[in-house]
Amino acid sequence: MSHDDGTPAPAYPLTAPGALEAPAEWRELRTTCPVAPVTLPSGDRAALLTRYDDVKQVLSDPRCTRQLDAEGAARISADPSGGVFNSAMAASLNGAGQQRWRRMLTKWFTAKRMNALRPAIEAMAEQLVDEMVDRGHPADLKASVGFPLPVWVICDLLGVPAADRDRFSRWSDMLLNLTRYGRDEIDTAQRDFHAYLTEHLEAKRAEPGEDLLSSLITATDADGGRLTDDQLAATGQALLIAGHETTANMIGKMMALLLADRRRWQQLVADPALVRTAVEEVLRYDANAGFGMPRYVTQDIDVAGTVLPRGTTLVCSMAAANRDGAVFAAADDLRLERSPNPHLAFGAGPHSCLGQALARTELQVVLDVLLRRLPSLELAVPVSELRRIEGLVVGGLCDVPVRW
Repeated sequence: MSHDDGTPAPAYPLTAPGALEAPAEWRELRTTCPVAPVTLPSGDRAALLTRYDDVKQVLSDPRCTRQLDAEGAARISADPSGGVFNSAMAASLNGAGQQRWRRMLTKWFTAKRMNALRPAIEAMAEQLVDEMVDRGHPADLKASVGFPLPVWVICDLLGVPAADRDRFSRWSDMLLNLTRYGRDEIDTAQRDFHAYLTEHLEAKRAEPGEDLLSSLITATDADGGRLTDDQLAATGQALLIAGHETTANMIGKMMALLLADRRRWQQLVADPALVRTAVEEVLRYDANAGFGMPRYVTQDIDVAGTVLPRGTTLVCSMAAANRDGAVFAAADDLRLERSPNPHLAFGAGPHSCLGQALARTELQVVLDVLLRRLPSLELAVPVSELRRIEGLVVGGLCDVPVRW
């Protein structure tokens, strides 16, 4: 998207006044400029969408693809690779095989399967809270519970040793780079991660387990097709990154939002039956959701009365869309009992988040356990001292200091 008059497009991601607050521009853009030109960290141009209906339309439109390695697609991050959306990992999971890949994975992430996992997730959450309480307060809730829980769950699902979790964390950060790391570090992380998973897959071939990767090695689709070795490694990579980074950050943000105004926490302590709707509302309300979803337009399309030519790169801000007053009453208020709540935190359409039932289960379990075990929980610092993670495509808080 170029401005014909040569005026600079604002830098994206937009900045927010506080770690839990929304950028002031969202409301204005939704009203006056629903398709807004922005400059990405790479210096390339894109168009930002902030309205609910437009974001939902684009995420569901097959002409708006994830092929950000296409000729002329905007590069997202400041490093020469363009970042995780432009990467070889993304390329191997996009395109024609993407729906096949999803179909082969979907049965591992059904709500039914997640309910079966729930007792184990609860036991793990209880253990992490025990360890945090033993260490005493103030504690960092993100490091103590928010990070290790989803890592343990995804490692268990993939049959990967949880002892390797620090390596995954480092590799994930580098592959989710926006502006923080240089090309050499990212290339090395990509190579090491791929080598690790290739070795892991060979071990699973020799001795299959009950885990997802063991099952994918031999799984075939309706036409008898199998995933290639590269697709298997990319699957492991994508699930390890998505399965821990986003949920670990969301657990931290959820707790910070609920404790930032302790009346919210007290409402839940008094009525734990609200946990399910509270989790959905926090997902909707989260203003620090990260970059959003980029899409590459393969044919001219009309969005909000604007014709976007083929070759345009769009950025869908699900977080901005989730604050759209045309869809949500009192959109800027956090209402724990809000229902229905058709938020777009997990995307929409055929590419919506595969692991959303897992993420919901983990968030509900953590909230349940903490409400029961630590009803006196509170933030150990003023909200103004909470710090956002900077320079990655995921949004989160550096830490969530608490006491009880």
